Amino acid sequence: MIDEKEALKNGVLRVAELMIVSAKTAPKARGMDNLSMVIIAEREEIEKLARKMEDLASLYGDFFKRDADTIRKSDAVVLIGCKIIDIGLKKPDVYRYDPNLVNSIVNLGIALGSAVKTASMMNVDNRIMYSVGVAAQELKIIDADIVYGIPLSAKSKNIFFDRVWPPRTS
Repeated sequence: MIDEKEALKNGVLRVAELMIVSAKTAPKARGMDNLSMVIIAEREEIEKLARKMEDLASLYGDFFKRDADTIRKSDAVVLIGCKIIDIGLKKPDVYRYDPNLVNSIVNLGIALGSAVKTASMMNVDNRIMYSVGVAAQELKIIDADIVYGIPLSAKSKNIFFDRVWPPRTS
């Protein structure tokens, strides 16, 4: 017999795995894969990530604390990052930015969109968070130049919806 709690945990982990499949198969500039991905599902690892986010709030802003509070309530976190690579695109004089840099980051954006689409289709609440990615990089959880985190939740109410910081006391 599998109780509700275990079924929800297993379901969220399955969706996290499918999110990685969606990100991996998302279109990429010149077909070059510059992505790194990790799933964090253990409570101790999620707590370590949340504590690092709180530590970083003094550098980046109080929203890191708000996001840390949300991470603690999450069932899992998917990390998706990219390496800035030479895709083999030359920079014409009319461009202000290196197209290799831009397209490396665009690959990440498309992968993130594909991943959250999959979570949404499976009715798992999620949110793309910059703060989670910064903390994951600081903790060296993932080898990437730019990282975003996607916390996942399967609860009666979407934990990412009415987020307020600091929490209301009345």
